[in-house]
Amino acid sequence: MLAGIGIVSAAAGMAHAATPDSRADMPNQLAIQVNADKLTLAVAKVPQIYLYGNIDAGAADRFEALVRSGKVPSGSDVYLNSPGGDEQAAIALGRLFRTQAVTTHLGVPRRPSRSAPVSKVAVCTDACTLAYMGGLYRWSATGNDRFGALPLRTQQGNAPQPADHVDAYLKELNLTAEAQYSRKIQADPNVLSGDEMINSGLANNGRLAPTVTYHMMGNDPLLTLGQSARDGQYRITLLCKPDGLTLTAYYMVGAERARKLVSRATRSYFEVDNQPTLPDNRDGFTVTSESVVITRPVPLSQLTQFLSARSMGAWLADRGGAVRYGFTIYLDSVRNRLQSYGDACAQMAKAPAASKR
Repeated sequence: MLAGIGIVSAAAGMAHAATPDSRADMPNQLAIQVNADKLTLAVAKVPQIYLYGNIDAGAADRFEALVRSGKVPSGSDVYLNSPGGDEQAAIALGRLFRTQAVTTHLGVPRRPSRSAPVSKVAVCTDACTLAYMGGLYRWSATGNDRFGALPLRTQQGNAPQPADHVDAYLKELNLTAEAQYSRKIQADPNVLSGDEMINSGLANNGRLAPTVTYHMMGNDPLLTLGQSARDGQYRITLLCKPDGLTLTAYYMVGAERARKLVSRATRSYFEVDNQPTLPDNRDGFTVTSESVVITRPVPLSQLTQFLSARSMGAWLADRGGAVRYGFTIYLDSVRNRLQSYGDACAQMAKAPAASKR
């Protein structure tokens, strides 16, 4: 974590010098620390905003004031450390987070060197989880950080469910998996592992859900896998022709960064289920417009290997492989569309043979 240059008091939206006892008179209100110094912006590229303490009824209003003032620009990193508090205020915070396309994490702010020692473990439980889920990109808990259960209600004879206003909020954010998540964790409602957060859809670690489309280019089926991520856009296409497949990856990170990555790399390769395949040297990748482009011819016999994979990726690397740049797309959520594309390829492959009879 990087040290901040100011802390916003719980009572007002004005930044002032950070002090170790800035909430001493208001222990039941959420404090907001804004880190926007040169070092933070050089490393993180965006301000880091720390929200810690009890979420009180006025918390969202204070955060919104910072948004209006320009201190919390779109795409900021928000770090949460809260045991919960006012549910409606937490939902209002979450809506602000989504509007501002912020990324949510668990984390504690760095305190001044002379302040009393504080725990470095971040906690986000109860109403805090509602604020967290407003993040467009949501990082899972790491280390000893603790992410807890959603606020639930229990009707006689039924499993615990989110309250109506919580359920409506989750659907508004297009997070329909969370109702199922909240039913699964009752054995230990106090903490979820990072893997459980990822598997349930609570966290996405900087990537939105993948998309898949396919259409015909003449008689040739074209599959397009896409994903939006915090560091850019990912795309993999598969063009199916009678003489074989053309596999192409687009790592859309902007023209300047794409040129830098290509200048540093000495080789490229694809991955299937995290295993390198189709390696090539410099001839296998180029810069086109805003993207690094990696392309390979693939025999039709390998189509099943790609369509049955749980993940596909494309990477650039230096000579030793110690540094690499690229992406992986996980495919389980689009499995049915992949099967449809495979069927279309199979029909295309049969067509030339049939026409010769």
